Amino acid sequence: QVQLVESGGGLVQTGDSLRLSCVASGHSLSTYTMAWFRQPPGEERSFVAGVTGSGGIIDPTESVKGRFTISRDNHKNTMYLQMNSLKPEDTAVYYCALSAVAARTAALYNTWGQGTQVTVSS
Repeated sequence: QVQLVESGGGLVQTGDSLRLSCVASGHSLSTYTMAWFRQPPGEERSFVAGVTGSGGIIDPTESVKGRFTISRDNHKNTMYLQMNSLKPEDTAVYYCALSAVAARTAALYNTWGQGTQVTVSS
């Protein structure tokens, strides 16, 4: 049973940076796609960025391009999301997820972490 645990969220000001981490346990994940999704208050969960097992980047959502960088370390079974120049509209619960396919659709991800809150004040 694979488990995903996110960390690194917090309360920051506009323009600040945060780095989220997602540690996977229970199975080697080097062949799986990992991704970050986020869910703002009252909205649906949406794709942020993803990375395949071999390190290929799935095109991030437009609003984070140039600001967020996704990466993974298969030796540590860990995925990261470096978030720079944060904006209030980035406020959301951020989830990491696992899929057998390279996808941007939440329904294709079958393992999820519990989420970490990111709040950006103006």
